[in-house]
Amino acid sequence: MTTATRHPVELRYATASDVEAAPDASRVLLSLEGSRGTVGVRGRVKDSALFRDALAATFGILSSDLRYRGKDRTAYLAYLMKQGKRASAQIWEAQKAFLDNALEGEEKKDAVLDPVLTVDPDSVSLEVFSRDESAYARLSFDNALFDGREAAHGSTFLDVPPELPARLDRLRTYVPVSLEAHVALPARPSQPAREPRNVEVPHAWLRGFLQVQSAATLPASTCQLAPVDLYNLLFALRTRKAKKAPRALRFELVPGAPPRLVLEPWELVLEAHGGTYTGSAPAVVRTFGRQRLAALARLLPHAHSVRVQLLGPGLPVFWVIDMGAATLTLGLTGWTESGWSSAAAFDALMPRAVPDGLAEKLRNRLRAEGPLSFETLVANAGAPKESVRAALQLECLRGRVLFDVARGEYRPRELMPTPVDEAVIRYGSELEARAHRLLEGAGEVKLTKVHEVVGEGTRIHGEVVDREAVRSFFPSFMLDVEGRLREANCGCPHHRRSGVREGPCEHLLALRLAYSRRRAEEEALRQTPEGRKLIRAETRSYVRRDAESGLETVYRVSLDGQVVAVEWGPRTGESRHQRLWFDSDAEARGAYFSRLEKLAAEGYIDAASALV
Repeated sequence: MTTATRHPVELRYATASDVEAAPDASRVLLSLEGSRGTVGVRGRVKDSALFRDALAATFGILSSDLRYRGKDRTAYLAYLMKQGKRASAQIWEAQKAFLDNALEGEEKKDAVLDPVLTVDPDSVSLEVFSRDESAYARLSFDNALFDGREAAHGSTFLDVPPELPARLDRLRTYVPVSLEAHVALPARPSQPAREPRNVEVPHAWLRGFLQVQSAATLPASTCQLAPVDLYNLLFALRTRKAKKAPRALRFELVPGAPPRLVLEPWELVLEAHGGTYTGSAPAVVRTFGRQRLAALARLLPHAHSVRVQLLGPGLPVFWVIDMGAATLTLGLTGWTESGWSSAAAFDALMPRAVPDGLAEKLRNRLRAEGPLSFETLVANAGAPKESVRAALQLECLRGRVLFDVARGEYRPRELMPTPVDEAVIRYGSELEARAHRLLEGAGEVKLTKVHEVVGEGTRIHGEVVDREAVRSFFPSFMLDVEGRLREANCGCPHHRRSGVREGPCEHLLALRLAYSRRRAEEEALRQTPEGRKLIRAETRSYVRRDAESGLETVYRVSLDGQVVAVEWGPRTGESRHQRLWFDSDAEARGAYFSRLEKLAAEGYIDAASALV
C-alpha cells in the first residue's frame, strides 16, 4: 500500500470567476484551469431562472457540511470568570488555542479539488463533492439551453471563489444572461494576477468522490416520483425534528402500485404520484441522511419529474431531477457521517478481476464514439457482461470514465491529467487495509454469534486469529437500527488505548466485513433448496400496509434450531407472539419457509433489504 496519503494537484487560473451585472445584460464569467489545453463554452442563456437556480443548488451542495461540530465554550468560560467561578484565564486561553488549532487543521483537511467542468458535444456538465464527503452532484445543461453556443470539448477544473454563489443569486431574469467559461478569460484591471495554487487532495476525498460514481454502475431498484412528492417530503422534514432513532426514509415498493415514502420514527406515509413501480419484485429499502435532500428545494419550481435509484442497504442513493434543459443528479452515501460501518458497503463498489486490456479498449471506444449505453459497449467488447461491467467500474475509479445516471450512458471524462491509481484509494485507512489482509489470508475471521435484538439492532461476536500478532482476539459490537456502532469491544492494544475515538481496530473492521459478506452469501444461498438446508438460525421481517386505512402490519419470523417463533402486529402497537417446537431441525426449517411463502402469497413484502 502507498504510504502517501495525499495527491498533489497544481491549479492555474488566468483570473477569478465572476458575475458582471448591468441594467441591460448580465454575464457569468467562469474561469477554467488552463493546464489541459483549450476547454470552454459560451452562449446566451434562454432560461436564466433555471440556469441561476440550478447553479445555486449545485454550489450549495459543494459547500454543505452536516458533520457534527462541538460548541465553542470560550464565551461561557469568560462568563464564569466574570462571576468569580472556577475558570481561570489559563483555561480560557488554552481552550482558545486548542480551537484555533483544530479549526486550522479542519481547513487544511477540507482542501479538496475544485468542481470539475466537462464540455461534451451534447451538453456541458459540472461535478461537485460536498465538504463532508457524503453528497455528489452532477449538473448537466443541454445545448438547447443556449443560443449561439460555441464550445471546445474537454474536462478541467472550475474556479469558485467564496463570493461567486452570492453574485449568482443577484442575477435577474428580466435581463439577458450569457455564459462564458474559458481557460483564458481576460483579467479585470482591478484583479491582481493569479498565482498557481497547489492543492494536496486527501486520498480519502478521492476515494469517496470516485467510489460514489462507480456505485452508479451497480444494479438498482428505480422508482418515479412527481415533483409534488419531493415537495411533500421536504415539507415534512422541515416541520419535524426526530428526537430518537431510527431516522430513516423508507421506500416501500410494490410492483404495479405507486411507491410509498415512510418517514421514521413518526411512521408518516407519503403516497407517491409519479406512476407505479415497475420492478419485478417487491422491496423495502431504508435510507439514512435524509436532511441532505434539503439542497433540492430550490429546484422544485423547475422540476418535471424525479427518479430515485436505490442500490441497497448501506449503499449510495441517486436522485435524478429532470428540469427539461437541465438535469441534476444527486448521489448520497449511505450515511451523512462517513463512519466505519460504511466500509463494508463500499467493499461492494470495488470491481472484481478485469481481463488485461479490456478497460483500455472500452475507454478508447468511448473517446472515439462518445456516450454509449452498457448494452452497446457489451455488443462488440468480446467479453462477458460481468467483465465489461467490472472494467467500466475500474475506469470510473481511475477517473477516466463517467456513468451518466440520468441518461444511463457511459461518457469519457478525465478527472486528472493522469489516471488515479486504484490501489491508492482501495482502502480508506491502513487499519482497513489490515482488516482486508486478515480476511484474505493473514489471519482467520470467524463469526461466533449473531444475535438479533428486537427494536435495538444486531449484536455480533467473533474470533479473529491474527498471525502477525501470534494471538487471537475476540471482538464484538452492536449495530443499531440505523447501522451505527454501539458497544464495541476488542482486546487489542489499539482498542484498549483509544476505543473507537481514532477509528475501530482492524479486528472490528474485519468482523464487520465478514458479517456483511456472510449476509450477502446467505441471501444468495437461501434462494436454492441446497442453500436452505444449511440455514439453522435466521430472522426475517415481512410487512404489509392496508390500502384503505394505511396501517402497517409487521410479521417477524425466526428460526432457531428446532424452534420457530412468530411475532406479529401493527408496527407501532402491541404484538402477539407464538413459539412452535418441532422434533427435528428439518421439520422446523420446513415450517419456517412454509410460513414465509404463505406471507409472500398474502401480499407481505420481505423487508430484509430494509436492514443495514
